[in-house]
Amino acid sequence: MQDYLTPLNEPQREAVLYTEGPLMIVAGAGSGKTKVLTTRIAHLINLGVDSFRILALTFTNKAAREMKERIEHTLGNTEARNLYIGTFHSVFSRILRVEAEKLGYPNNFTIYDTDDAKSVLKTIIKEMNLDDKTYKPAFVYNRISSAKNNLYTYKEYQADHTIQQEDARGNRPRIGEIFESYSKRCFKNGAMDFDDLLVNMYILLTNFPEALARYQHKFRYIMIDEYQDTNLAQYHIIKLLGAVSENICVVGDDAQSIYSFRGASMENIFQFQKDYDDVKIIKLEQNYRSSRTILDAANSVINFNKNQIKKELWTDKESGEKIKTVCSFTDNDEGKFVADAIMENKLRNHFSNKDFAILYRTNAQSRAFEESLRRQNIKYRIYGGLSFYQRKEIKDFIAYLRILVNSQEEESLRRVINYPVRGIGTTTINKISLAAQEQNKTFWELLEKPAELGFKGATLNALEGFVTMIKNFHAMLTKKNAYEVAFEIGKASGLVQELYIDKTVEGLARYENIQELLNSIKEYTETPTEDGELEEKSLGSYLQQITLLTDADKDGEEDQDVVKLMTVHASKGLEFPCVFVVGMEENIFPSSMSMYDREDLEEERRLFYVAITRAKFRLWISFANNRYRFGSLVQNDPSRFLTELPANLVDDSQSAKPKQRTVFSKSTQTTDTSIQQKKIATNKTASTHIASSDFKADDPKNMTIGMQVEHERFGFGTILTLEGPMANKIANIDFGTMGQKKIMLNYAKLRIVQA
Repeated sequence: MQDYLTPLNEPQREAVLYTEGPLMIVAGAGSGKTKVLTTRIAHLINLGVDSFRILALTFTNKAAREMKERIEHTLGNTEARNLYIGTFHSVFSRILRVEAEKLGYPNNFTIYDTDDAKSVLKTIIKEMNLDDKTYKPAFVYNRISSAKNNLYTYKEYQADHTIQQEDARGNRPRIGEIFESYSKRCFKNGAMDFDDLLVNMYILLTNFPEALARYQHKFRYIMIDEYQDTNLAQYHIIKLLGAVSENICVVGDDAQSIYSFRGASMENIFQFQKDYDDVKIIKLEQNYRSSRTILDAANSVINFNKNQIKKELWTDKESGEKIKTVCSFTDNDEGKFVADAIMENKLRNHFSNKDFAILYRTNAQSRAFEESLRRQNIKYRIYGGLSFYQRKEIKDFIAYLRILVNSQEEESLRRVINYPVRGIGTTTINKISLAAQEQNKTFWELLEKPAELGFKGATLNALEGFVTMIKNFHAMLTKKNAYEVAFEIGKASGLVQELYIDKTVEGLARYENIQELLNSIKEYTETPTEDGELEEKSLGSYLQQITLLTDADKDGEEDQDVVKLMTVHASKGLEFPCVFVVGMEENIFPSSMSMYDREDLEEERRLFYVAITRAKFRLWISFANNRYRFGSLVQNDPSRFLTELPANLVDDSQSAKPKQRTVFSKSTQTTDTSIQQKKIATNKTASTHIASSDFKADDPKNMTIGMQVEHERFGFGTILTLEGPMANKIANIDFGTMGQKKIMLNYAKLRIVQA
């Protein structure tokens, strides 16, 4: 037996040794799936499989780096450096740069991140004279992204009657036109957004048989991590690539499928079993992370889901402490309790700040915890905040670098043509952009001949000066490395000087960020490549690397001694000794958007399962009786998920004891000291509404803003706003003492009281 097989348990060893044919590894939380994947790849190489023939796809660059390092350590040689290991987007972009001409793109195409894409859409919406409050760039981007993930082109989008009806009902009938304009703009600019990397890879494999055959034979063994997070486009690409050898190994956990809002489809993991008659299924159920109590609670919760692959996580660890459920009077009390508990555990049990994580459903919930942590002088960090590469000064500098690699890319040209200020105003920029659209030329082509557009005097001089400067920078690329060119850009463009003379705190921070960017480029150029390919040290490859960073890659700094605050979504894949899952209330967790559809509710339960299984030793689950939402103090029910925790695993004795508070009503003044655990027992508010005897739900199509309606549970309310297409229309309704609630009309059952 090989040494690398010795540390594996039986199911892990079976997964490593099963090398031929389709294999699905159902890997429960904390069950060592990364160890299995890396050992399996090392075993294939040890059997004599050429490392160039192995493709491994992950969802973060960090995971890919870790896998390479582990394989290299296991084998004791450098064969791992030849592997195609990376994210879907990074691996596909690498292939598309080789094959770009087949698709009509330059091989130095620019990759737009989400912010770049939204900026282009904002420009298009403005050019079409559309209301950007109706056609919000973020909404339009998500709509287009969803279509691409389902392999819809703009032509197919425009031809789909159902889609067009949805857009019309949402008062956005021209999204199809925006989609078309956006697609053509990106193509003309020689740019692809993240979704295009998937769509164009699919087009390459379906429209060019010789390319399909080449990559089918190149990648004889394919492995995909986090398969439950793949979307339709990724599913079809993998199926195409593996059609010849069928040596496809997918690793995933349906219980951790939480990204449907990004287009991920849990159905892919079920479909895999149907696609291959001889598929082998191996379950990894031994957990190496959490205490037995935490695992038993997680198993109990997820068993309430109907749509799942049955498995039972277990561990040989001790039972550990019970899960503490805590009820606070308000969200501020909840924040204070969490900060106090962190401080107490640091003093009594010698934990460090970095041992704690506070997980919430939405980013907006962080305020109360931030304030309480500051008061206690506890260092913390918001995980998933503004990335270094999303800061304005960094985006500005990178725009200059992008122009050198691809001068056809309009978005970057528009961004820096007058920054620092050089006398080229918005009117001038819009005139060039409009002419480019009318003449079907690129922004740069017209910029090179400004006199032909009628520009004169100072404006003409400014435009010609900018073009000359960019051409001079471009000429440096053949003589200097990426760092030297970037340094010259910072100096000659005036960008660094602009930030240097700003001596405010913010100005100094921006200047330091630019220096850090230059340090990053210098480090990149001086670090030896893994495979010795000199071209991989080009400015273009550097830009590709930083553009394709995922959220998890951007937000590292694991070694800092800080309490981490993050959404449950952001916590996936991480683990902490001590975890607080906060805001466990109806309409928050589960979200009000997910309470009237079984599939949505089951995804919320999977999200809770993910939150529970982040904890290694200690877990607190907290909620507040009252919380400020939309400017009003709203009374809340505890989350239904709390009732799914086994009573013998829960300790509810640590509920926060708020100071005596005076509660005012119209007719009386009373004192209320505690409404704590009774809520968890009854799961009802004190003022549960009794529906009218003639209650009968009305057609939601007849409901308009200002109507008075009745809900069987929340009582009487007034419709404040209506959003979205009819199929998913959401009403914001003021239910008086029950507060404002967002309700999906198609599932809510409302009776019209007064039109």
